[in-house]
Order: sequence, then C-alpha cells, then structure tokens
Amino acid sequence: MKICVAGEGAFGNKHLDAIARITDIEVVALAGGVAEDTASLARNRGIPFWTLDLEEAMAQPGVEAVILATPTPMHAPQAAQVLRAGKHVLVEIPMADSLAASKNLVKLQKVSNRIGMVGHTRRFNPCHQWIYQQINKGLLTLQQMDVQTYFFRRSNINALGQKRSWTDHLLWHHACHTVDLFQYHTGELSVNAFALQGPIDADLGVAMDMSIGLQVPSGAICTVSLSFNNQGPLGSFIRYICDNGTYTARYDDLFDGHNNKIDVSKIADTTDGIELCDREFFSAIKENREPLASFEQCLQTMQTLHNLEQWLD
Repeated sequence: MKICVAGEGAFGNKHLDAIARITDIEVVALAGGVAEDTASLARNRGIPFWTLDLEEAMAQPGVEAVILATPTPMHAPQAAQVLRAGKHVLVEIPMADSLAASKNLVKLQKVSNRIGMVGHTRRFNPCHQWIYQQINKGLLTLQQMDVQTYFFRRSNINALGQKRSWTDHLLWHHACHTVDLFQYHTGELSVNAFALQGPIDADLGVAMDMSIGLQVPSGAICTVSLSFNNQGPLGSFIRYICDNGTYTARYDDLFDGHNNKIDVSKIADTTDGIELCDREFFSAIKENREPLASFEQCLQTMQTLHNLEQWLD
C-alpha cells in the first residue's frame, strides 16, 4: 500500500517510526509546512518525493491513503481535502477543533465511502486495553477516572522542544484524549460536564490551567487536571478507581493499587499505541470495514468537548 504522510514535526516522525515496523506499507510522499525541514526528513527517511502542497503529494502514483500529523487547526480542512480526493485518511487527535467541523467530516466520510479514522492512541495502548477488556468481561466496574495531564509549555514548543507555528490547546487537544478514553471505557456519553480554566496567557492566547469534571448515566465520573505551567514530572498519569481494584497507567506501564506492575505484554504485539493505531487503519482499508476510532465513533467525544467549551463561554 502506497501512502502519504503530512507533517514533518514530532508526530509525523512518530508515525514514520511506526510505519517502518509495518510490512507492505510504503511512504511515497511527504507533505510538510517548512521546506528545509521537510526536505531533510524526506532525505533521512528515504521518502522519494516531498512537497509543501498536500494536493501534489496525494497525486503521486498509487497513493491510497494519507496520515495527517499536521497542526490542529489544519486537521478538519485537510481531512476533508483528502476525502474529496478519494483517499482514506487517518488524522491525528483531535479530528477538528469544533463540533460543526467534526460533523462535516462524518458526512464527507460517508459520501466518499473511504475510511476516516482519528489517532486516539489510548484506545489502542495495551495498558488501557487491559482495563477495557476487564470491564467488558464484567471483572471491573469503573467508578472514577482521575487524570493528571501536565506539560511545561510557557513558550510555544512541541514535544521535541521545537518552536511551533501554531498554539496548542488544553481542551481541544489534551483533554480530548481523556474525554474519549473515559467515554470509550464506559460506552456512554457524558450527561454532566463542567470545566474551569485559569487566566488566559497574554502571549499564547490560551488558558494554561484547566479542571474538568464528567459523569455518564451509569454514575461513573472522571476528574481531569490539565496544565501548561507544570515543571515536572511531565505527561499524563491515569488512575482507574474501580469496584474491584485500583490501577494506574503511566505511559506504557500499568500498576495495581499496591504498585505491582501488571503484565500487558500479551494484549498486543507492541506497546506502541501509534503503531497499533496505524496497523488498525491499514487493516480497515484492506478489509473494507469501519476502524476502531472512526470519525463517527469519535463524534461523541467532540460533542462533549463542545459542551465543555459552551460551559467555559
């Protein structure tokens, strides 16, 4: 399968790392935003064609699908562009930065009859899949998810410490991961949702601290604390408080309430959620089926983010 990757930044590199471990997939084109960086990445990765024009990249012979790892404001318009070009698309989280744009993508995906998928890596990560499977087997009932998502982003940089051309967002990007994971585990839409945010940063124009509370009809709740002001440790730390145990996910590792490590090695062939996400995308194309984390499945997440945004407004 010949594909195009759009985005020469941190997550474009992560997807290229993952694809290198997947057989029968060839990246034949790279679309970027900065000529020097795009050319360098294409050269280092052995990608035969690079451009700053997504349309030109998709037009390369044999391209069937596109992975979008571009800035958040570009996700919805570029995903729409890919679908209109008749290609399958995997877009990094979030699929859009508004509910209206998300609904439009769902409609376009159905009309195009192509695969539309969102990179919700936590759905695929083995430590979270272990919890999901225990819940589905009836061995655990989720009572609360308690999540801390902390970064130090007082300057406009990405995950590699490089300067960004766009501004990240606690609600539409980082909270999106947790909202989706909570609703995926419970299988329910949050009926109660509220949010509080700290002062808006004068330079970045976004809130640097945020608190979110969610509740689904079954009664389970989710408590989220997010910050761009935190100086360490950085990342997301997820505690599952259940009727029959407590578990903490720290990146790819899962621990019980007594800090004993849970063996999740048999859940999947790798602990790399991005690789598992990409594998699901390619498999769905080959098998002509709806993928896990399809546009339609993820629309509930965007609805809850919209509700939270309305609360803040």
